[in-house]
Amino acid sequence: MRQIVLDTETTGLEPELNHRIIEIGCVEILNRRVTGRTFHRYLNPERAIDEGAMSVHGIKRADLDDKPKFAEIAAELIEFIKDAELVIHNAAFDVAFLDHELGKLPAEIRRVASLCRVLDSLELARSMHPGQRNNLDALCKRYEVDNSRRDLHGALLDAQILAEVYLAMTGGQVGLALTETSTSTLAANSAEPMRALVRTAVPLVVVMATEEEAGAHEAMLKIIAKASGGKCLWQPAAPIAPAQTASSA
Repeated sequence: MRQIVLDTETTGLEPELNHRIIEIGCVEILNRRVTGRTFHRYLNPERAIDEGAMSVHGIKRADLDDKPKFAEIAAELIEFIKDAELVIHNAAFDVAFLDHELGKLPAEIRRVASLCRVLDSLELARSMHPGQRNNLDALCKRYEVDNSRRDLHGALLDAQILAEVYLAMTGGQVGLALTETSTSTLAANSAEPMRALVRTAVPLVVVMATEEEAGAHEAMLKIIAKASGGKCLWQPAAPIAPAQTASSA
């Protein structure tokens, strides 16, 4: 299964007000392994960046003057994410911006839904940890993922961190059952040969009752037998007398 963990940084919060994507970061996961393939671009938004957004990602408008426009990298991005499952934290936000950018292109592809499936890792986290904080930093702490480099948001860095968090969230418990094959494999890979555990034999100690204890036991059984009308279970049954036969005349 091919998955692409994706994150964006933008000029503001509302694509309806023509806010634009200024950074895209993607990390490829193939069969639950990070492959090392990434897609990362800074983009010229052709407009100003809101101060609130700049305080989150630290990207200045002047830094983007020489960067490509979205239309110039769209084909490469589409090729990278096409037919994969996108894993996005708070997917509605990023998908809305991607749809806004795709909608400006003359090409037929106008929406992310026509390219990929989308998994919202924020919704997944909320279903797994209801009533708790489930932003990326909180999840890093919960799943012990190192986010010490995350002083400011960055699309590629956040995608790399989210990939680790997502794999930790969905990893499940490794099975502990050992088959004959797995035990032999463990033995082969072990630094030392496996040795059978030898237990030292311990003699069984039998403690017999004293005559005084045996007498007290018998006396108690007679009391129980009398009180129960002869139904004491711990009293040995009386021996059965041999059957008598009539003598012949």
